[in-house]
Amino acid sequence: MAEQGFSGTKAAQVVGITYRQLDYWARTGLVRPSLTDAAGSGSRRQYSYRDLLELRVIKNLLDAGIKLESVRVVFDYLRTQLNEDVASAHLVIDGSTVVLCDGDALIDVVRRGQGVLNVLPLARVKHDIDAQLVMLLPIVADELPAVVSA
Repeated sequence: MAEQGFSGTKAAQVVGITYRQLDYWARTGLVRPSLTDAAGSGSRRQYSYRDLLELRVIKNLLDAGIKLESVRVVFDYLRTQLNEDVASAHLVIDGSTVVLCDGDALIDVVRRGQGVLNVLPLARVKHDIDAQLVMLLPIVADELPAVVSA
């Protein structure tokens, strides 16, 4: 069964952008319609659901104050570095910075992966300490507070 496609007009309406923006992004290669690209005058683009998700992410980045040039860098990085859907990534946006949360790492995608920070889940620290205490002092194990899971 073929995937449902969305016309350029419908895609722009669903995403909350103008048709002019959508057309510009397609012509400049930011997001090309994955089902049917324009093939000359009178042809119609067909966008997939995934395209709509990517377009909305782009709109959200722009609305958060990220410049279009940086959005292009972000999407280039995400498309080449992620094996999953771009829309399933977790991004932290702060002014002109976009950081990808990738497992236990925070990656500055505007700087193409430079500026990696490691995330220290405090629940893991507690678990490690509890495990060590159980091994070293088995009697104390019954007195350890229960781990609160998020």
